[in-house]
Amino acid sequence: MAAHHHKHERHGQEAEADRPTRHVELTHPLHEYMTATGSRQSAELRALRAKTIEATGRCWGMMVPPEQANLLAFLVRLTGATRCLEVGTFTGYSALAIAEALPDGGTIVTMDVSEEWTSVGAPFWAAAGVTEKIDLRVGRAIDALEVLVDGEYDFCFIDADKPSYDAYYERALDLLKPGGLLAVDNVLWNGAVIDDQATDAETLALRALNMKIRDDPRVDLSMLPVGDGLTLVRKREDPCPTAGLPLS
Repeated sequence: MAAHHHKHERHGQEAEADRPTRHVELTHPLHEYMTATGSRQSAELRALRAKTIEATGRCWGMMVPPEQANLLAFLVRLTGATRCLEVGTFTGYSALAIAEALPDGGTIVTMDVSEEWTSVGAPFWAAAGVTEKIDLRVGRAIDALEVLVDGEYDFCFIDADKPSYDAYYERALDLLKPGGLLAVDNVLWNGAVIDDQATDAETLALRALNMKIRDDPRVDLSMLPVGDGLTLVRKREDPCPTAGLPLS
């Protein structure tokens, strides 16, 4: 009888382990609640967000959501970062969030190919009093990254053209200090990363980078369902012995 009981218990445990991991479905009302109660935005951030929606038409979706901007700022404060990078400025909403989180003397180098889009944010940077903290470089991001000095940056946020993500990732690892933090945006790509029918260049690049980061012994990682998916990557001081090993 005892043996039968233990066998039944084992089967119960196995069935429990096979159940899908519990998670909360983020409905629109729940997302609104989370944004309203779980993050903070300055008046300048709110105003720049509204201006971006007004000025950029359908392109405004390239802007990170408020809770993600809040998370980036939180990470900058948490890590004590003073030298930051951003690949992909758009209208400067996330750059503003990061700059507001920097201490006196801190800087963010942000880069984008569009002078039109980046000019939208400049008045709001000035209104927030952070213009001197933001070093905007207009042009190809890979060229801007190449002239920077390796090992001098604490934090980097990548949110730009997806086919170039691998090149940005590699260059960011060179530029970050050991222990530095990298945040890679759009890693879930509205679910396309698990759609076998999606074979466009952007999706293929994101899939490849997601797998590369997972198996990269140079880093620690955590992929989060924030916005369109955000992977946090910590540059290790020494190689990770378990990188690339099966999860089970």
